[in-house]
Amino acid sequence: MISKELIRKVRKIEIKTNRLVNDMLAGQYQSVFKGRGMVFDEVRQYQPGDDIRLIDWNVTARTNDVFVKLFVEERELTIMLMVDMSASTLFGTLRSSKRELMAELSALLAFSAIKNNDRVGLIIFTDGIEKFVPPKKGRKHVLRVVTEILNFEPASRGSSINEALKFLGHVSKRKSVAFLLSDFLSPDYEHDLKIASKRHDLIPVTIIDKREEELPPLGLINVRDLETGEIITVDINKQVARSFNLKSKARREVRESLFRKLKMDYVTLYTGKEYITSLMQFFRRRERRMRG
Repeated sequence: MISKELIRKVRKIEIKTNRLVNDMLAGQYQSVFKGRGMVFDEVRQYQPGDDIRLIDWNVTARTNDVFVKLFVEERELTIMLMVDMSASTLFGTLRSSKRELMAELSALLAFSAIKNNDRVGLIIFTDGIEKFVPPKKGRKHVLRVVTEILNFEPASRGSSINEALKFLGHVSKRKSVAFLLSDFLSPDYEHDLKIASKRHDLIPVTIIDKREEELPPLGLINVRDLETGEIITVDINKQVARSFNLKSKARREVRESLFRKLKMDYVTLYTGKEYITSLMQFFRRRERRMRG
């Protein structure tokens, strides 16, 4: 049974994301996510200037008049939301955790999709597949997707992007637009990322907390590993903080270098920060690339 508190959370996210979709993303989504190609629409009589390669010879032979085929873009898409629910996504030092930002962003993308009559599906993963919601259309379905993300209690604490990408290949045989929402702390996912990016329009969305990239010298503190549960005491002095920050920077450079090598569109968003500007910039970059 869904609690009143959960209903309020879902409604709050729906109101906020719908406003963002209507006010800021109305034309952006459709312009940067294309359908699967051209599909047959109808035939009409040949007119001067028509491409002779479009002549429908069967209809022409039956009617003793020249007819051509007309095609339209197949606009309908399948949007897959792949949401990392490993324990590390619970981390957040400012107004929200990484998981809360993923839920809001998923809602934003899902509501954008249904306004364009696209189907939306959901894959929740940790070090295995925890939940799969097959793609469907409509507001009721999107509300279910958002509710699942907000209310989900994963069985595992680990993370495997590889498992999620392999599962996508099994359940989505046709090309889909797949948003991979994760902190990308899962190791060794390059091989499966490469395979999935060739089959689908795969978009990595990296969700980060600022303290994962910029750690100040805090002195002696207790640190808990969210994925193992282990608590240790560490001395975050200037040298340790500097080493941590350099490693974090290097990890980001490696990750983004991989995305660029695979010619993937990607975006990085931070907890506790306004994210719509970064998302709009991502849409504009993608649109420029597609035009080029």
